[in-house]
Amino acid sequence: MLQDWFDRLIWLGLGATLAALAALVLLGAPSGSDARHLSALDKGMEQEIAYQARVSFLQKLYGPVQALQDGGETQRALLKLQELERSYPGEAHGYLLKGAILKQQGVLEEAVGNYVHGVRLNGDYIDEASPLSRRTEIRQLVDEGLTTLGPRARRNPDNPTLAAALKNVYYLQSRLAGGCE
Repeated sequence: MLQDWFDRLIWLGLGATLAALAALVLLGAPSGSDARHLSALDKGMEQEIAYQARVSFLQKLYGPVQALQDGGETQRALLKLQELERSYPGEAHGYLLKGAILKQQGVLEEAVGNYVHGVRLNGDYIDEASPLSRRTEIRQLVDEGLTTLGPRARRNPDNPTLAAALKNVYYLQSRLAGGCE
């Protein structure tokens, strides 16, 4: 079996491989709690990377809309949002931007409806810890909605549009307070 130097070299390599494999199995494998800890770290890192990628994507996608809004070109911003909504249906960020523009234009009932739609699609806009958080903006909208829409709805109890808008304000208020769907 060990007749020449080549056979000895192969057996030596096989022995070293088996020793390394045994050491890896016995010493290198993390224990149960260590494996769970590493798995949790990996999962947390994956979530953070996903959040950063999402924020970057939304900034790139909706940057032109934000620039138009900041420049006072709200009608063009709304048209751009409609175009983006056709390309990315169900994207919550567009609804929040549309709500902000409508609030700026004084169309509070529609603004509240858009904010509600966006928050229902993605609750991260309410979460303070989220990089997408618009909590302060939504709180201001709720305060304005309660002071403006509340009295109007009480004066006109037969108006279904005002009743729906006030219901949306209450929904946002409950989400800010920690309520869920």
